[in-house]
Amino acid sequence: MLRAPAFYRFPRDPSALGTWEHAEERLRESRSYWVVTVRPDGRPHATPLWGVWVDRALYLDGPPVTTWGRNMARNPEVTIHVESASDTVILEGRIEDLTTDSQLAGEIARAWDRKYGRLVPLADSRGILRLRPRRARSWSREDLTDGTGWAFDRSDGD
Repeated sequence: MLRAPAFYRFPRDPSALGTWEHAEERLRESRSYWVVTVRPDGRPHATPLWGVWVDRALYLDGPPVTTWGRNMARNPEVTIHVESASDTVILEGRIEDLTTDSQLAGEIARAWDRKYGRLVPLADSRGILRLRPRRARSWSREDLTDGTGWAFDRSDGD
């Protein structure tokens, strides 16, 4: 459950909580993801990026010379929010810059091509950015009565 002031009306009954399956659906369907990074002087920087949700991770692509790319290189901790007018899903975690194996690269490329139809990343040769969330929160009702939070075991180094 999310910890929040009582006036936020997040559910106290576990059966009213939103589901991770619903949050993952929003992560798969979102066209843009608002990525928040931190500048060297501590000011936040937000920008929308394209990405795909594959195998419980969000994959993003773009030039490392951008403000957000330089920010991530200095401080890989990010917050990412799906683009949505109704459902809110917010992820927190550490961005990884990696080159993947050809099988995962193929899954990312197919998901990217289905979603955008262009600018498909070459994750097995040029690399890609990956966020495996450490924490997530979500709600889909305006009155916040299905607000839910998750913490993920990142015993793999995160």
